[in-house]
Amino acid sequence: MDWILLRGLTREQAHWGSFPKQLQQAFPEHRFHAVDLPGTGVHYREPSPGSIAAIREKVQQQVNHIPRPYSVLALSMGGMVALDWAQHVSEGEIQNLVLINTSSGFSPLWHRIRPVSWARIVRLLTRKELFDREADILRLTCNKEPELQTIKHWYRIQRQRPVSRHNTCQQLRAAASFRPLNRRPVPDALLLASKRDRIVSWKCSEALEQRWQWTLKLHPEAGHDLPLDDPEWVVSQIRQWLIA
Repeated sequence: MDWILLRGLTREQAHWGSFPKQLQQAFPEHRFHAVDLPGTGVHYREPSPGSIAAIREKVQQQVNHIPRPYSVLALSMGGMVALDWAQHVSEGEIQNLVLINTSSGFSPLWHRIRPVSWARIVRLLTRKELFDREADILRLTCNKEPELQTIKHWYRIQRQRPVSRHNTCQQLRAAASFRPLNRRPVPDALLLASKRDRIVSWKCSEALEQRWQWTLKLHPEAGHDLPLDDPEWVVSQIRQWLIA
């Protein structure tokens, strides 16, 4: 089975760190492909569309060479792209869907972006010192104190493949306006959410669980970037769900 991995707002495949390797070690019979959203990573010079549907179409073009069916694991805004994708393909094209700390128009704004984080996000968007900005992003998205090595890694990513202010605004616009279709795209999906996520409330995942009777698992301590805070837990939850 081929898995597509999608990150969130202004993040790229390099921000996964060692997580794809951990997935590959845990599931050697599967193949994992980290794909960048338009305007980020290898596509950082390209303009980002202003809607989730248009972003999804760009992602689909990138993976046309990978044989179907796919499975998709996606974090945050990447989860919106994955959900929209699952709702716009023929039945069975997406076999497994794992959404981590994502949100949608099914939830109120104050759940989609928790009010406690609004001021910090505005400061991050206006901060000019790149190293400090990346460190602050890590401290907002993770509940573990980031290691200096990780901060340096994220700093190098942004230096080498900077996400423009225009593309940041386009992604924010796309995320804010996203509302899925009402029909359930797959019989079951795995929803992983962090109770202590300071950006997106876990209740956004609960809303999807209740609407479509999907499987929801909650981490009691991790932050928004759950694969970075506790990758072993994520791998364990995926393994248990796949064999259930």
